[in-house]
Order: sequence, then structure tokens, then C-alpha cells
Amino acid sequence: MSDDPFSNLSRPEKKRRRQEKTRQGSRTVLAVFGVVVLGMAIYHNCRIDVGTGEMAILTVKTGLDITNGDEVAPSLNHKGSQAVFLMEGRYFMNPFDEGPRFFNPYDWDWDVIPQTTIPEGKLGILISLVGEDPGYGEFLGAIEKEGKASGNQIGNPVRKGIIPNVLIPGRYAINPNLFHLEMGEPVTIEAGYRGVVTNLAGKLPAKPNELLVEPGERGVQRETLKEGTQQVNPYVQRISKVDCRSQRFNLAENKDMGFPSKDGFWVSLDGRIQFRVNPEKAAEVYVIYNEDENGDAIDEEIIRKVIMPNARSFCRLAGSAKLGKDFIEGETRMEFELSFQTEMREACEPLGIEIQEALITRINPPEQIAEPIQQRENSRLEEQKYQSQITQQEAERNLAISMAKAIQAKELVEIEQEIIKFVTEAEREQEIAKTKAEEKLAVATLKLEAAQDEAAAITARGRATADVIGYENKADAAGWKRAVEAFDGNGDEYAQFVLYQKIASAYRRIMVNTADSPIMRIFESVSGESSVVPAVQQAGSPVADSIKSVSTSVGSD
Repeated sequence: MSDDPFSNLSRPEKKRRRQEKTRQGSRTVLAVFGVVVLGMAIYHNCRIDVGTGEMAILTVKTGLDITNGDEVAPSLNHKGSQAVFLMEGRYFMNPFDEGPRFFNPYDWDWDVIPQTTIPEGKLGILISLVGEDPGYGEFLGAIEKEGKASGNQIGNPVRKGIIPNVLIPGRYAINPNLFHLEMGEPVTIEAGYRGVVTNLAGKLPAKPNELLVEPGERGVQRETLKEGTQQVNPYVQRISKVDCRSQRFNLAENKDMGFPSKDGFWVSLDGRIQFRVNPEKAAEVYVIYNEDENGDAIDEEIIRKVIMPNARSFCRLAGSAKLGKDFIEGETRMEFELSFQTEMREACEPLGIEIQEALITRINPPEQIAEPIQQRENSRLEEQKYQSQITQQEAERNLAISMAKAIQAKELVEIEQEIIKFVTEAEREQEIAKTKAEEKLAVATLKLEAAQDEAAAITARGRATADVIGYENKADAAGWKRAVEAFDGNGDEYAQFVLYQKIASAYRRIMVNTADSPIMRIFESVSGESSVVPAVQQAGSPVADSIKSVSTSVGSD
């Protein structure tokens, strides 16, 4: 069988069928190629790649026309720049609920731009370009959720103007079609300064004729800021730094400080004043004495408007009431200096200026009367000096007497303490000796009683022992008496028997050299030589046998 599927057909039909099959294969190849080319075209032309730290600004080319009052398209169904944008990622399809479905070049256009980065040490100020127009006299804008959108995205603006909140350092996705961004710097309040806050926006004050306004009202705030870094919008709030540290200056430095005395002489002087702005009244002082040409510095204005007028006023009023010679005398000068400091403090304190020190360092009296008055003053001072010395010597004498009395009283107290100490010690020793003597007496009493008991016990034991010995002696005497009776009442024979008995138990045989050995003399002392053995032999005791054996041995030797 042939493998040709057209073998049963005629030649023309077979040719036609083969041509049709060839055309069908070509169309399939072309279709596949078209799909591949279309896919590549879609991949390259309908793909939006948004890298890290970038964002894509979208523009719709087709759809409804926008009105002349629209800065951006109100929705994705309108032509023009859109308020929405794409964050990092790869996109082929529209992720929003409206507008053309696919990102094709016919319906869409886009621009990938870097996100906005606010560096360290800076802050961002947003200005809304779209939304409702602000009211009369207002310039603040507003956004949805007041900038609380998720991540680093900013909410959509709902009113044109400056956004009150600032952006801290970081990266933000800000649509340039919606916002204009300005860079600002935070305000740093150094130590010793206070920040006076002026609200540039907000409701008008309820009391417009007062220097300071209530919180939230437009104007200078009563509360000030302490040292630190403040991140504020310069279009919404202005912070002015007021120096509350101590300041010092001389009255006569490039200034003429003087006054006419009561008798018409001109008296010039110089002094040193140290002052500072009361931190609790810094805002009020700033409003009153600030001049625009000096910026935030108000030191010169305080000196020119507060310190110097009050100093001149006091010097002329108080100095004109005294004669020229009074400023040469020490007491008058001291009174004048003390009054000067007191009056300056009382005059400047209500104005928010604290006078820490106000001294008159030099007073130049009139030259016409200075020399004679000075001589008189010197004489008076010498007199005071001598009077002071006399008073001092009297005081020293009284002090010496008081010290001597104090020393005497101290010594008396010490002697009394020693006496009390000795008496107390003697009483304590007496008490101890008495206690010890009582203890010894008690011990001796106990020992006496014990000795008496022991003597009685010894006496009893001696008597018992003597009785026992007496009984034993009686018993022994009775035994001896019975033993002597066995020898027919002959005590000598019994003594010989006892001697033989003692010796016989220790010696079985006595070895001697000769018959006249010294040991044999023992027996002679008891009895005669010839009667020892017979006497023992007659007794018939074992000792007799021993003596007999001894005698036999001696005889043989």
C-alpha cells in the first residue's frame, strides 16, 4: 500500500490538494511568526519598567477632553497628564480601575523619572499646584489625609497653596504635575537662646491690639521654644532667636555719662552693667525692641532704649541732689552705687530685662574742689582708721579675756571629769573586789564543807580498814595458833616449817660448792646443824623431802 494520501485521486486533483496543503503550512508559519513578532512588539513597546527609586508619570492620549480649568486630567478616562503614577515594578496592564486596559503606545505615554530625595540637614516644602483655590487672605494648601499616605507616597492635593507640614530627610514619590518642591533648612536654637514663634498663617487674633496672640492665631506667640532643632515651614511659621545670655557693657564707652551737681559742678562717671533678657518674657521683649535692620539681634536696642535712658535718668536725678564734695567722700559714693543698682533693677525688671550687676567703677569729682576735699577726706579716713584700730585692740583684749575664761572653764571641766572618772573607776574596782571576795568566800565555804565531808569519809574508811585489818589479824593469829598447836605448842618448830615451806616452793635443788656454804648458815640461824633435817623429816611434809635432797647433795660433794 502507498503512503501517499492522494494516491487514489486524479493527477489534477492531487496537484491541487498538495498546493492547498503547502499554502496552509505557509499560513501557519506566518501566523506563528506574526504572534512572535507581535509578542516581541508588545513586550518592548507596551512594557513599563520602573526601577528602584524611580516613578512613572502617566499621560493618556485618548479619551475625554479636559476643561480649561483643569491642570491635570480628572480621571484616566480623560486625555492629558494624570495625577496617579506607577511605583517600582514592571507593568503591562493598567493596575487602576479606569482608563485603557493595556499600556500601548496608542493610548498611553509615560515618563520614568527618579523619585525626590531630601538630604540630611534639609527639609522639604510642598506647594500644591492643583485643587481648589484658597480663600481670600489664605495661602495654605491641603492634601488628602494630610500627608499620611502609605509608604513614601504623598496624598493627592485638594486645595492649592503651601502645604503646612514639611518633609523630613528621606525619599518621596512626588508627582511634579501636582506639587512643586522647595528645599529648606531646619532652625537650630542654640543653648542660651529662646525661639520666638510668629505664625504667618492661621486665623486672625481675637484681640488685634495686643502684642502677643493666643496659640493658633496669626502673630507672635506667647510661648517660646527652648534650645534644639525645629523643623518648621518658613512660610507658615517664623522663628526668631533671642539671646538670653548675660551681656556686659560700660556706661562711658563712646558715651558721655555725667551730670551737674547741686552746687553746679560737672561730675562724670563710668560704670559696668551686666544684664540679660528674661527667658519668660523673651517674646514680649522681641516684639517691643526688635528693629528690622538688625535682624533678630536686640542687644543694641535694649542698651539704647532701656539701659542708657534709665542710667542717665537715675544719675541726673540722684546726682543733682548732692553737692560735688559728696562724691569724694566714701560713704556718699557707696550709697550712690547701691542706689544705682537697686533703681536699675526696679526700672528694667518690668520691661523683661534682668539687671544682674550694676556697678559704678569710677566717679570724677570737680577738679576745683577735689584736692582740699580729698585732703579732708583723707584726714577723716585716717581718724576712722585710728578709731578702728582702737576698737580692734579693745576687741582683741576682750577676746583674750574671753578666751582665757573659756580655757579656765575648759580646764575646770576637764578636772571635774577626771575626778568623776577616778571616783567612778575606784567604785567600780571596789565593787569588783567585793564581788571577787564574795565569790572566794563562797568557794572557800564550799571547799570547807567538801573537806569536812571528805574527812568524815576518810575517817570512816580508816575505821573500816582498821576493823578489817584487826579481823584479818585475829584470823591469822587464830590460824597460827592452830598451826603451833600442831607442833605441840612449839613456836620455833612452826617457824622452821614456814621457812622450809617458803624455800621449798622456789628451789628444787640447791647447788653449793662445800658443805659449809654460806647458804647453809641460814638454817643454822633457825636451829642447830644436826637438828634441821631431822626436824623437817619428822614433820612429814613435802618440804622435808626437799631439804633431804639438798642435804644429800651437799654430803656427796
